[in-house]
Amino acid sequence: MTTPPITLDATAVEVLLPQVDVLQEMRQLFIGLGNAQAVQPPQTLALLSEDKGDFITYLGADTNAGVFGAKLSPYLLTSGKPIITAWTVLMSAQTGQPLCLCDAGALTTERTAATTALAIDLLAHQDAKRIAIIGSGPVAAAHWRHVQKLRPWQQVHVSSPNLKKDSDNWAHWQSVCPNVILADSAEAAAQDADVVMLCTSSGSPVVDHTKLSSNALVTSISTNAHQAHEVSPAFLTHAQVYCDYRATTPATAGEMVLAARDHGWTVADLRGDLAELSVGTCPIPAEGRPVFFRSVGLGLEDIAIAHAIYRAACAQK
Repeated sequence: MTTPPITLDATAVEVLLPQVDVLQEMRQLFIGLGNAQAVQPPQTLALLSEDKGDFITYLGADTNAGVFGAKLSPYLLTSGKPIITAWTVLMSAQTGQPLCLCDAGALTTERTAATTALAIDLLAHQDAKRIAIIGSGPVAAAHWRHVQKLRPWQQVHVSSPNLKKDSDNWAHWQSVCPNVILADSAEAAAQDADVVMLCTSSGSPVVDHTKLSSNALVTSISTNAHQAHEVSPAFLTHAQVYCDYRATTPATAGEMVLAARDHGWTVADLRGDLAELSVGTCPIPAEGRPVFFRSVGLGLEDIAIAHAIYRAACAQK
């Protein structure tokens, strides 16, 4: 006899999330990956027949934690708005039995933001004071939540095309960050910033990298658009480039693919990834050149946060 797996829908996940230190979970995950205690296969994209959409599979195995699993993220075409969901199945590496099936919507947002926060903690100057947030939706808000205590931020600029018209969202930003300043443009927000967090769904550049300060750290995340890139691929030839996982990210991240194709950038130009930074096996940024960090999302991140939610759910029994 086996114990049936726990099923956690979006509501259950929302209740449990405040009990999880997501940044600490990501920190421990990348330390484990750096110490060869975890396995991260490449993500896979499967196209559905008759042009009905696709789904991405994010795999991961954490031998130190004793779990493995996968997140399935479909993009289903309909006559109206596409259907996008995400669910993670968590399994025991000791028994081979399923432990949990959980809605991964909010979890994906949180692990993405926490991964960016970890990168900022490892790459940004200790005395960084000015931060720019490009984007104002739930992903941007999660990013701010995870980074707000990492440095003594004195200036917080937010740029988003519709934020001025969205009084409720602007009021929310003012409540979570009383000293926030609404910038007139992304360029204005990023000007003189020590850290620039790109938190958009744009498939094309949202800031002009030539206007950034010489020591700026720019972070960027993924979106579903083909070869999406929030910065110009040419930026990679000038920046000190890091990513979440060097074995898989360069083949997936849009600006890296385009920089390799059009600008002579190569994977050998990567200075390091989060696993290497976490265990001190790659160089930290040098002075005088901007830094670019790119994440595409790893199955291990999904497994780590699903495992944390599973533990929180078990603790309530």
